Amino acid sequence: MSTNAHGQHIFLDYNGFFPADHQDGNWVLNILQDVVARSTAKEVHAHVELFDGITSPPGFAAVVLLDESHLTAHCYSELGWLAIDAFTCGGTDPGEMVADLKTVLELKMPTLVLMQEQKVNRFLHSED
Repeated sequence: MSTNAHGQHIFLDYNGFFPADHQDGNWVLNILQDVVARSTAKEVHAHVELFDGITSPPGFAAVVLLDESHLTAHCYSELGWLAIDAFTCGGTDPGEMVADLKTVLELKMPTLVLMQEQKVNRFLHSED
């Protein structure tokens, strides 16, 4: 009996993301949406929630809901942390979206430092 996966989940952790007026949650959400538009995934909803530091630490959460799962970003702006989460199942390879996103972020914010990148197989199932 072998185990197969029907999806992949990729995590990226960056340091050095200090949003300025043009680099807030909406700026990142637009980048995520552009990346999805260039992929084979289909966007079904997008939203950004800005956190003002009163009830949550300052920063944002941005999500693009896909027909095959999601592409998200979460930022702790005072600490400069940016976490990216790409999860797809079916025919869309999240690696292609992540590669595109990394290129865009490195071009637009060369001070970002990629601290971690991990890929995990999801929807594991047995093949009899």
